[in-house]
Amino acid sequence: MNVWLVFILSWAANVGSGAAVYALARRHGTMVTSGFLGRHIFTPNTVAHIEEQYRRHGAYGIFFARLLPVWRGVVMPFAGIARVPAWRALIPMAVASAVYYGALTYLVRRLGTDLDTVLNAVKKMNTVLAIVAGVLILIIVVWIVRRRRRRRVPR
Repeated sequence: MNVWLVFILSWAANVGSGAAVYALARRHGTMVTSGFLGRHIFTPNTVAHIEEQYRRHGAYGIFFARLLPVWRGVVMPFAGIARVPAWRALIPMAVASAVYYGALTYLVRRLGTDLDTVLNAVKKMNTVLAIVAGVLILIIVVWIVRRRRRRRVPR
C-alpha cells in the first residue's frame, strides 16, 4: 500500500468534512443559536464570547484544538457559528489535519505490520490527548460556572 496515498486520502477526507461542517454552521448557525440550544447553551452572550475568543486566538487556537480529541469535532462548527473568515478557519484546520494524519500515517508505516504495537502506541497517544482535552474541558466548565455565579450575585 502506498503510504502517501493513504495520507493524502485521509487528510483530504478530514479537510473536506471539516470544511463542509464549517460551511453548514456558518450558513445555518443562526438556527442553532435561535432554537432550544440557543436559549440554554448558545445564548447571545455565549456566542459573543466564542466570537471574541476566535478573534483573539483564531488561527493558532483552531490549529491546536484540531490536534486534540473531542475538540477536533467542535472547532469547525463553532468557527462557522462565530463567522470566522474562511481562510482563518480552514488553513489552520488543514495544517493541523496534515500534522495529525501525517504523524498517524508515519507511525503506522514505521511500526509496520505489528498491529499490537500500533494499537498500543495509538492507545497511549489517545490517552494522553484525552487527558489534555479533559483538563481543558474541566478548566472551561469551572470558568463558565464561576462566571455565571458572578453574574447572579447582586453588586
